[in-house]
Parts: sequence; structure tokens; C-alpha cells
Amino acid sequence: MIKLTFCLVRLPHLSREAFQAYWFDHHAPLVAHHAETLQIRRYVQLHSSPAETSAAIRASRAAPEEFDGVAELWFDSLEALAANSERPEAREAGRILLEDERKFIDLPRSPLWWGQERVIVGA
Repeated sequence: MIKLTFCLVRLPHLSREAFQAYWFDHHAPLVAHHAETLQIRRYVQLHSSPAETSAAIRASRAAPEEFDGVAELWFDSLEALAANSERPEAREAGRILLEDERKFIDLPRSPLWWGQERVIVGA
């Protein structure tokens, strides 16, 4: 299994509440609709708490600005992902999701990366 982690920063004109509502109520069903086409095995949203909830821990570590949420998507392998780029229906599904992301995510400020989980505690 391989996982895409996407740290989301909202567009400046959106409140955190509006961002998270759009992400959950509109974008999540869109991802679910295209999950089979894109071979997404699992999709999880982590919605950040209000800024004051994390203020003390961030200050104690001189941490950078927080994210508004984190999306995690699991896929079978890098090879399966590469195969998506060869399939027109997968390319179209990816285009649709990206078009929607541009409505609520500040993409240049939202890092994402591929990784493999190494569980240390828990199952």
C-alpha cells in the first residue's frame, strides 16, 4: 500500500468552517464517486480544530502555520498509480477532482507527498 498525504490550506476568502464544510459536504462525495475509477482504496479527511486549540503546542515548538486539514488516500502501489495515467477515464476523474480542489484549496500552499506507512504503535 502507498499513501498520498495532502496538507490542505484554504483559499484566503474562506473561513475554516466554510472550507471544512465544502470539503466534507461537496468534495468528499466527489472523491467517493471517482474512487473506483482512480483505484483509491481508502480516503480519510482530518479536519483541524480551531486555531486556539493548538496554539500552545505550536508556540512551544516554534511550529509553522497550521493546516486546515489533511487528506489521506491509499492506493495499491505506484504501478497502479502509473496505470491511471494511461486510462482516459482515470485522467478525466483526476481532472474533475483538481478542478473542484481549485475552488477551496490554496494549492501552492498545500504540500502533498507519497509515502509508505510504517506502523510503530497500534494496528
